Amino acid sequence: MVWFTGLFFLPRLFVARHRDEADADPAYFNPVANLLFFRLATPAAIAAIALGMVLIAYVPFGVWLAAKLGIVTLAVLMHLYLGLHLYQLGHGRDRHGATFYRVLGWLPLFLLLALAALTGAKPDGIGPLPALP
Repeated sequence: MVWFTGLFFLPRLFVARHRDEADADPAYFNPVANLLFFRLATPAAIAAIALGMVLIAYVPFGVWLAAKLGIVTLAVLMHLYLGLHLYQLGHGRDRHGATFYRVLGWLPLFLLLALAALTGAKPDGIGPLPALP
């Protein structure tokens, strides 16, 4: 959830920066956005992906797992895309306006809902995980 919180909040930070460019203080915006991306969202993404890779060993590969891996891949690509925009904003190069970031801010919601739906629709043939030694 921490990873997706970062994916939700970063586009909103970008919108806030565009809202009133005269008051957009890079001394405030850049540290907050960098903290969110590099210190919170990225480690959470790495942990989520690592734990997911451990779980892959216990789940037989099928359509359900392929769909879930596809959605996680889209989330990783969005994470990298937001990092690219953060880099460009930090260097004063921004090609998009507030409307673009408002639309982009909705994508993590759809990805999270799809992941939750797939988690709830886990096939019955997949039992509980084995007990820890």
